[in-house]
Amino acid sequence: MRMVEILSFFLQTGWIAKIVLVTLLLFSLASWSVILAKWRELSAARRGSERFVRVFRKASRLSEAAEAAPQHRSSPLAAMFQAGYTELEAGIRATRRSGAPDSELKLRSLDGVSRALERAVGSEVERLQRALPLLATTASVTPFIGLFGTVWGIMNTFRAIGATGSTSIVTVAPGIAEALVNTAAGLLAAIPAVIAYNHLLADVRHLRRRMDDFALEFLNLVERNFT
Repeated sequence: MRMVEILSFFLQTGWIAKIVLVTLLLFSLASWSVILAKWRELSAARRGSERFVRVFRKASRLSEAAEAAPQHRSSPLAAMFQAGYTELEAGIRATRRSGAPDSELKLRSLDGVSRALERAVGSEVERLQRALPLLATTASVTPFIGLFGTVWGIMNTFRAIGATGSTSIVTVAPGIAEALVNTAAGLLAAIPAVIAYNHLLADVRHLRRRMDDFALEFLNLVERNFT
């Protein structure tokens, strides 16, 4: 169907059908903008995390990884490292203020570093999940909006039959076509949103597992060297 035909059909529909179709179009445009933005964000987060982990494991000192972390802004692991390293430095400074010699600068406990990492994980997961509820809303709501348009189109068909007393195709076709288009529009808005939501959510969960693994790796390193 060409664009001119689509526009012509839209102009011939009733005002309820116009509202339904415009609403579905807005949901679809919003969901596609979220899909593309989150796909880019999560892809960058995966690539950035892989690069930062390589830097972290090659570094001979934590300070080297700390210098490299700001260059990996897309990586949630880099943000976690910065939070944990900042807390580690604060603990070391507290030990130094207590009068301990530099050779005995150790952490009294890993609890502060662990809590800093947990807060960073929560913050990063929240950031990665941002806007995903819009996809879930689109997936669950748009079929019902389309169904409402379908029911309205069928009601118009029966009203036309009652008014004319005829069941000819000329009488019933406009209402039936309007009903089917609303159904199709609802599904076209919902299906990509469902697929994208499940895929993106799986990506976030994978990154969450990577963050948990990195937190344990970081804590083990701190425990071996600073406690």
